[in-house]
Amino acid sequence: MQRQDPTRSTAGFTLVESMVALVVLSIGIVGTISMCEWSQRGLQNGAMTTTALALAESCVEAKRSLPWEQLLADDLDQNGTLESIMRDDGLLDDGTNGDGIFTASQTRSNIRLVWTVELNRGGQPGASSLATIEARASFKTLGGQEREVRVRTIRANPRYVGSLSLS
Repeated sequence: MQRQDPTRSTAGFTLVESMVALVVLSIGIVGTISMCEWSQRGLQNGAMTTTALALAESCVEAKRSLPWEQLLADDLDQNGTLESIMRDDGLLDDGTNGDGIFTASQTRSNIRLVWTVELNRGGQPGASSLATIEARASFKTLGGQEREVRVRTIRANPRYVGSLSLS
């Protein structure tokens, strides 16, 4: 029997054990980095969705707060002055000319905001009893997917009585 010298130990790591440990560690690090990138993309998509929803909701609320006669007017820079009138002309985002759906659009912070006012009777707010107001905010995610948020409400004409309109 041979006796081992207690001062000489063979309990160190071999080259193979060190290489296996490095491979396992690198797989863990790559997985962690990938998970961080995935979560960052998710957070940015969530932030874009929240911003798009806020823009769509503010657009609908702005339309709800206007007097009925000014329903087709827009204050795009939100300074209290109406800058534009919505059109039913079949151009740009408005699909069909004369369909009673008035459309306008704007792009803010890489989010395309399109809002529509659909009157239930005729082409003017005074002749209609109801208006459907919709805002659609669309954007591209970091992965290149197209996303859209829609908000819709119905508003009644406070001056509409039966088939007559009070002035």
